[in-house]
Amino acid sequence: MHEDQLAEHGGGVGIRDPGLLDTALAKPQQRLAYGNPSPDLAALAAAYAHGIARLHPFIDGNKRTSLVAAETFIDLHGHRLDASDADCVQVWLQVASGDLDEATLAGWLRDRLRRMDA
Repeated sequence: MHEDQLAEHGGGVGIRDPGLLDTALAKPQQRLAYGNPSPDLAALAAAYAHGIARLHPFIDGNKRTSLVAAETFIDLHGHRLDASDADCVQVWLQVASGDLDEATLAGWLRDRLRRMDA
């Protein structure tokens, strides 16, 4: 996923910190195991996205990979994200800068989730 984004858009190749990548990928699993109430699809997608965007585990392409990870997770669960590329760019810039927290991102995603069969 990360390499695909770099191939398409450019940037430095490689993982900057494997431990941070593991931490980012574990966030949704922790939310699912210990969340009370149990997290919904938007909250889990936001956990992936926020973890990758904020922890910067890759040398380059963290925001792009974060968005694609969230969209892929959403797609795999029978939904799609109904948002323009421009809106996604603005939101992900806010996430990466720390101006948009994980819960707010989950709300933004929740408002834009659409079932694929609808």
